[in-house]
Amino acid sequence: MAWRKKSGGNQSSAGPSRCYADDGEKVPRGHVPMVTGCGERVLVPVRLLAAPCIVELLDMAAQSCGYSQPGVLRITCDAGHFRRVIDGALGRAG
Repeated sequence: MAWRKKSGGNQSSAGPSRCYADDGEKVPRGHVPMVTGCGERVLVPVRLLAAPCIVELLDMAAQSCGYSQPGVLRITCDAGHFRRVIDGALGRAG
């Protein structure tokens, strides 16, 4: 998984996988695009959506943004916290 600022800033890797989508690219099969509160885009593997920590972040996003937000899912936490949550869920998922 890779991280990238929405404005096209520098990319910094958060793990061995390097999958992210630019504005013209299709999202790879098995991934869900999300945007953090500070605008960083990330593709989250679908298998992580059932992880309790990810479910909690999705619930928080639904409470603040509602269920009918158009486009990419927006997670209301900052990129650093989201990165730690995803890394932890990846570690537990094996």
